Amino acid sequence: QLTALLEKANVVVIGPGLGQCQWAQQMLSTVLGYEHKRLKVLDADALNLLAQYPQRLTDCVLTPHPKEAARLLQSSVTEVEANRFDKVQELARSYQATSLLKGPGTLICSADKLTINSSGSNALASGGMGDVLSGIIGALLAQG
Repeated sequence: QLTALLEKANVVVIGPGLGQCQWAQQMLSTVLGYEHKRLKVLDADALNLLAQYPQRLTDCVLTPHPKEAARLLQSSVTEVEANRFDKVQELARSYQATSLLKGPGTLICSADKLTINSSGSNALASGGMGDVLSGIIGALLAQG
């Protein structure tokens, strides 16, 4: 059933509300292993599952907050926060994915470019805002 939905999608946002059970791991594996090129945005539980079962990615955007980034890099939150520039670049390199490290001065890193988003406020650090951000990124990617 998921494959039929993937046929219709240009972009897949996966993670928010997914859970971390075996079914969720199967869904993530299906999306990541889908044979046709689809852009993918990974957030929340998809990032936690990826940390448990690391793999190289194609056509993906990772959107971790510092704790999720620490899991993905097998590091500590303190180390991620102290070395944000290095860690977002390590994420992009390790997973071959555009990586967006959330926090004050959100960092966006692709293979050859690093951008700082200096806008926003502490209000963005509340539950559900990352899910909304992932959806917005997915919608913008779908527009081309």
